Amino acid sequence: MEKKRIAAIDFARGISVLLVIIVHTMLIYGSIQTQTQTLLGEIILWMGRGTPMFLVIMGISFNQSSRQHFSAICKRALIILLIGYGLNILKFWVPEYIFGGLPQRFVEAYGLISQTLDSALFFLCLGDILQLAGITLFIIACINHFSQNKWIPLIIGLIIISLSKEMSGYRIGIAGIDYLCDLFFSNKFNVYFPVFPWSSFILIGVFLGKWYKELKENENTFFKKIAIQGIVFILVGAILIKINPEYHFGDYYHLGPGGSIVLMGVMLLFLWISNILTILIGEYKTLFKGITYLSKNVTSLYVIQWILINWGMYVFGFWEHNQITVALLIPVMTLLTLMVNAAFLNCKNKLTNTKLLCFQKIKQSKAQLIE
Repeated sequence: MEKKRIAAIDFARGISVLLVIIVHTMLIYGSIQTQTQTLLGEIILWMGRGTPMFLVIMGISFNQSSRQHFSAICKRALIILLIGYGLNILKFWVPEYIFGGLPQRFVEAYGLISQTLDSALFFLCLGDILQLAGITLFIIACINHFSQNKWIPLIIGLIIISLSKEMSGYRIGIAGIDYLCDLFFSNKFNVYFPVFPWSSFILIGVFLGKWYKELKENENTFFKKIAIQGIVFILVGAILIKINPEYHFGDYYHLGPGGSIVLMGVMLLFLWISNILTILIGEYKTLFKGITYLSKNVTSLYVIQWILINWGMYVFGFWEHNQITVALLIPVMTLLTLMVNAAFLNCKNKLTNTKLLCFQKIKQSKAQLIE
């Protein structure tokens, strides 16, 4: 049985889905100049710093599920990993081998040659949020198996943050195993979200979810407390970044402790703001239902938008457009994503209904035979 949904969590996650589409549209279609030297580009790239919101919310939402035993969590982790690598096939292999090859400029950006074994393996194994989420769920399954103490995921998350930069780039020099090392510690762009430090956002989210339950799901108290925590995190992280900017926030995808702590603080404050906004827009039921729809379908929307944006390179090109064109492409990709998702859900519902109908017919046939 699923527990009561938290309105502010749905709001924050729904907004994050929209931001993901906006950011990815800019990253794929906007020229380097558009991304780095225009107002729109700078705003959108800073929006991209909101990725941790997905991870924090994933951790909080984890505690809202009744499927908490070890085998169920591991099953979810495996499914997410399969979706992640399946998405890589759809994003890269389908255009590479069915559409006639990925755009040369796109492949060259990774230092690769199109339609070679090296490029095929690289894009299949590319590490992104879904790979991170799957691995972190395995970690959570192990934690929960041995202890339900809310402080354990928080402590482990903080340890991961503190060690992340020191472990960055660690490999043991054995092919295959080095890929596993990269999933945990990569400092290159074969893995965008290595477990160190990004799993810490999910683990701290798990802590927050357990804390929320201990507060007897008192949302006002919960969000006030995390706002205070957010301010503390921002202050501590800002001091660390001030001491050594390059070490702590030189590379967004491979952060040091200060960068992770600052982003965590910003995400906590955003959750507090989301709670306020849900109260303010509570009367606008249509708007809130739309945002909740995005939140409930976060996985399918994430997968669909990446596929459409990547495949769209064959229509709109890669790293080619100015800010006006990108601004026009953003609603186009958003609308396409929503339309494809609606079609997907419709097919899924029809398939489910067909299965139920078949099951009922089989059950009726068995009953008739018994009679």
